Amino acid sequence: MKKIEAIIKPFKLEDVKDALVEVGIEGMTVSEVKGYGRQQGHSELYRGAEYVVEFIPKVKLEIIVSNDDYANKAIEAIIQAAKTGKIGDGKIFVSDISKTIRIRTEEEDEEAL
Repeated sequence: MKKIEAIIKPFKLEDVKDALVEVGIEGMTVSEVKGYGRQQGHSELYRGAEYVVEFIPKVKLEIIVSNDDYANKAIEAIIQAAKTGKIGDGKIFVSDISKTIRIRTEEEDEEAL
């Protein structure tokens, strides 16, 4: 089992969700997060005063898939749907999951997905 975490631009969430559904990924967790990387924030004007926004709003997706095939499909779908070609498009992190348990039924691992 693999855990895929993707940090993307908020306006790309619906596109990414639709792309994941098309490749058979049905469940995900979405969180609103803030951070920065190479963008290093930006300046904005508010009522005539300039201020620096150091942390950029992003969306974090967490997806658990049963095998490498689904992981590769999910990664490709996220890249194609989230990519704008501009700085700040985001990152994808993939890690191994050693155990999964559905609380309601106590099913484990792939049956719990």
